[in-house]
Amino acid sequence: MNLLDIFLSAIKGVWERKFRFFLNLVGILIGCTAITGLISITMGLTSDVSEQLDVLLPTNIIIIPGEIVQGQGIIADKLDWRDLEYISRTNNIDSATPIIANKFCEFTIRGRKFRTDVYGVTEQYAVINKNTKIAEGRNFVRGDASVVIIGANIAQPSNEDEPIIGLGERLKIKSIVKGEEKEMTLRVIGILEGTGGSFGFNLDDSIAMPLKTAEQFYQVGGKYDFIIAEADSLEEVDSAFENIEDRFGDRLTVITSESAREQVGSVLGTIQSVLGGIAGISLLVAGIGIINTMTVTVMERTKEIGTMKAIGARSTDIMFLFLNEAAITGLVGGSIGAIFGFGLGIAIGRYVDISVTPTLSLGLYTVGFALITSVLSGIYPAWRASNLDPVEALRRE
Repeated sequence: MNLLDIFLSAIKGVWERKFRFFLNLVGILIGCTAITGLISITMGLTSDVSEQLDVLLPTNIIIIPGEIVQGQGIIADKLDWRDLEYISRTNNIDSATPIIANKFCEFTIRGRKFRTDVYGVTEQYAVINKNTKIAEGRNFVRGDASVVIIGANIAQPSNEDEPIIGLGERLKIKSIVKGEEKEMTLRVIGILEGTGGSFGFNLDDSIAMPLKTAEQFYQVGGKYDFIIAEADSLEEVDSAFENIEDRFGDRLTVITSESAREQVGSVLGTIQSVLGGIAGISLLVAGIGIINTMTVTVMERTKEIGTMKAIGARSTDIMFLFLNEAAITGLVGGSIGAIFGFGLGIAIGRYVDISVTPTLSLGLYTVGFALITSVLSGIYPAWRASNLDPVEALRRE
């Protein structure tokens, strides 16, 4: 038998046993859908996190009070002006500025109510965090008080065709501070370019006010949520990092761009491995199903195999015939599973606001994995079929 005859015979064998082929197909399809969907989601999450980390320049250092404890968040008191002064005078630190974050306010525009994050910064923040760029207007300057810089999505929400807030307009905000409702009117002096997330808040969906204004309005009394500093140069980042850690010890958590990427990469890599392993188990179960189904098929086709051998088919022809049937199952199941997986990943990504982009390499990897799993699962049944004695096979009813 030539290869074309073997392939056509395999297709015929699969077609004549459509129900069993469908059952095997479903097992492979579920596994491949899980692999493609879950991994594409984690890849999208990795991409989104990387974009957010791009806001933190290589020379920037984030100082957070206390220690980050898994499941409990940050355990510590806030930073104060003494911490800021010491960090600013630390060797290899060029400058530092405090940030007040995790505050909220409500405001009404054109009859619609909005609730958003508020953060307070000095004019130095834009100097240190150079990736924060103004699209319209200006940054804060010393002496600014009742003014505000708004994020891109505040100026023009995603569901609006035109901006709803412009430069020079007044924004009346309300917030509950220590159990009492407070109001303040701010003038818009700047609108940020779309930048995405940064440590502590999402710049696009937040509003910034001068640090002193935030201190007075939210009554925080010179307490800061974190400090962002800039090293003298890229070569001095590690030295600055060590100097701060040596001074404060466990009282502060110090994060550089490199350490943040390493930690996030480690966590996301673990998540991707676990999810991929879970999906791989589905394919393993599907492989066991293929072994079972094909073994039964060999038993049912014993007489057919004997006839093929009697008219000249070799043992290798019989083995390749059954391996082809297994390969067809893996190829079809893997291809459909990859398509369904990408669809599932995109749907979940839109729901949780993660950018999921299908990649050809992931699709080919999934199909290849399904093909290998199916062929390996079909080796034993194919070997058993190829070793049947033709005389004994023809005698069997």
